[in-house]
Amino acid sequence: MSTLSQLRQGLGNTIHHITEGWRHLSDRTVEALTHFTPLSHHHESDKKDALLEQNACRWALLASEVIEKSNEIVIKLEAPGMESDDFDIQVFDNHLVIRGQKRIHHESHEGRYHILERAYGAFERAFPLPSSVNESAATAKYRQGVLRITLPKLTTKRPNRIDIKVE
Repeated sequence: MSTLSQLRQGLGNTIHHITEGWRHLSDRTVEALTHFTPLSHHHESDKKDALLEQNACRWALLASEVIEKSNEIVIKLEAPGMESDDFDIQVFDNHLVIRGQKRIHHESHEGRYHILERAYGAFERAFPLPSSVNESAATAKYRQGVLRITLPKLTTKRPNRIDIKVE
C-alpha cells in the first residue's frame, strides 16, 4: 500500500470517528437543548434588561436526569442562576412539565457587555413519565442550581385471588 493510500485511509478513519462522535453528542443533547423566549418588559427600568435579552442567546443546555426507582421517579434539571419561585411545575397527561423564567440580575450598572452567552427568558421542558405518579404527594427542591423533583409512584393493587370452592 502506498504512502498516499495509507494517508487517505487514515484521514478517512479520522473523519469517520469525528463524525460519529459529533452524532453521539448531538443525540445525547438534543432533549437538553432548550429554547428561551424573551420576557416582555413593561417598566422603563426594565428597558436595559429587554435590550440585553434581545442580544442574549435564545438556546441553552438544561441537562437533566430521569431516574425510576421502585417507589418513585426522580427528575433532576440543571438550571443555574434561578430562584425557586422562578419555576412552575405540573404533571399533565403523563408528562412532567417544567416552565421557568430566567431573569437578568445586574451586579453592576457600569460598563458594556461584549460577550453574552447565557440565555434569559421563559422556557419549558416536558418529560414523559415512565409510570403513573401521585402528583399530590410530589416534592420539589432547588439547591445549587439543580431542581430536584420527586414523584411518588401510584401504588397499584395486585388483583386478589379468589379461591373457588368445589362442592
